This record gives sequence, structure tokens and C-alpha cells, in this order.
Amino acid sequence: MTDEERKSIAAEYLKSLDYKRDFYHLIAEDAEVYFPNWGVARGAEEYKKLFSHLGTLVQDFTHFHAYINWIIQGDMVVAEGSSKGSLKSGETWSDSKWCDVFEIRDGKIQRLYIYLDPEYSRY
Repeated sequence: MTDEERKSIAAEYLKSLDYKRDFYHLIAEDAEVYFPNWGVARGAEEYKKLFSHLGTLVQDFTHFHAYINWIIQGDMVVAEGSSKGSLKSGETWSDSKWCDVFEIRDGKIQRLYIYLDPEYSRY
């Protein structure tokens, strides 16, 4: 895979989140996914449970795609950016910083570690 192909998969994942589109086809069945306060989900059953849980908390959000910093080296793709959104509780955030670290091989996300302040809506 080329760097652009890897970046395209990571960008498609982020846009799918923003537009509430299915993204599971981008993630390998045996992938690892980390989210703060949730931990590491291993395999499709666990990471689908993780994202399903997040879906019960988050109403909507948008990544500021034009301002994402991309670092690509081999299978690793790092995306650093900010987002805005709201929780189902009514809390909102307007400029939350985040960083996602992807490992992408054979057209699939093999590993995704999501780093953000778990209290992002409190600022």
C-alpha cells in the first residue's frame, strides 16, 4: 500500500464517524482499538461493543478535516486534530484536541489507538 492509500483509509474512517456512516468494513476482524476510560478492545466483537457504547453517549461531532496534521511512516498513520460536538446529555465541546494512531495493512485498520481527554466536553 502507498502512503496516500493508508491516509485515505484513515480519512474515510474519520469522515464516516462524522456522517454516522458504517466504518466497520475499514477495520480488520482481529484489530485492536483503544479508547480512554474504556481500554483496549481486541477483535470485532469487542470493538463493536466499544463503538456501540460510545454511540449511547455521543450525539454528534465533527472533525476539522482541513486542519488535521498527518504523519505517515510505513504502516503507521498518525492523525492529529480537533473536533466539536455534543453528548446526548446536552454537554458540548468546540475545540477538543485528539490524536489517532493507526496501523493500516492490506487495506484494513489493524490497530487504532484513540487519544483524547476523556473529559473533553467539560471545557
